[in-house]
Amino acid sequence: MFCKCSSSPRLCLGSAMATSDVKLLGAWASPYVMRPRIALNIKSVSYEFLEETFESKSQLLLQSNPVHKKMPVLIHADKPICESLIIVQYIDEIWTNGPSILPSDPYDRAIARFWAAYIDDKWFPSIIGITRAQGEEAKAVATAVAIEQVSAGLVVLEEAFEKCSKGKGYFGGEQIGYVDIVLGSFLGWTRMTEKMNGVKLIDEAKTPGLVGWAERFCANNAVKEVMPETEKLEEIAKMIQAKFRAPPPK
Repeated sequence: MFCKCSSSPRLCLGSAMATSDVKLLGAWASPYVMRPRIALNIKSVSYEFLEETFESKSQLLLQSNPVHKKMPVLIHADKPICESLIIVQYIDEIWTNGPSILPSDPYDRAIARFWAAYIDDKWFPSIIGITRAQGEEAKAVATAVAIEQVSAGLVVLEEAFEKCSKGKGYFGGEQIGYVDIVLGSFLGWTRMTEKMNGVKLIDEAKTPGLVGWAERFCANNAVKEVMPETEKLEEIAKMIQAKFRAPPPK
């Protein structure tokens, strides 16, 4: 079974392989932290999840990632690996007994990495822009622009899903793959954005393939226990908004 999010360190038990020398540092609400958690679950790897907070970072995190000082960090056999996508690729390469996450074909693997970069660099920043908009008038304009950008990006990803899935349930085909993990890790924040702004971003009319994909993804055993609740993410989003709206310190 897989563990649910909580605020204390604990062992997350995979069903097929016990690997007690694996630790993951991160915050439950971070979509980037969610990625290695899903990957470890797919591979049925046991790991200890060491909870971090956004406000203050542990000494272990700072020592493990002295360059960026960011989560997530995977510690395997006392060796730290940083950056979410690098960690996912590492997990896929180290634990080869479980289902493959990246495609075996070099071209398909390159395409998967292309779409992962598009999602991280082009698409998700628009959602962040909605959360960080300040002032009522400026927020209304910024939100409208960002929503249009997010929706347009989802249409592009709908087309990518049709090509990558080849008629099957996931970007990775019959099972969750690399692009599924990258885009799926943002579903919680996408739903929260929809709720807070009264909009529908993943829409049946415009992106029917992604609607079905999102339902399958969230119901998957590797995902459902680590997918954050919308209400809890809404609380964090409000804290972020308050932080950006607060006057600068004198």
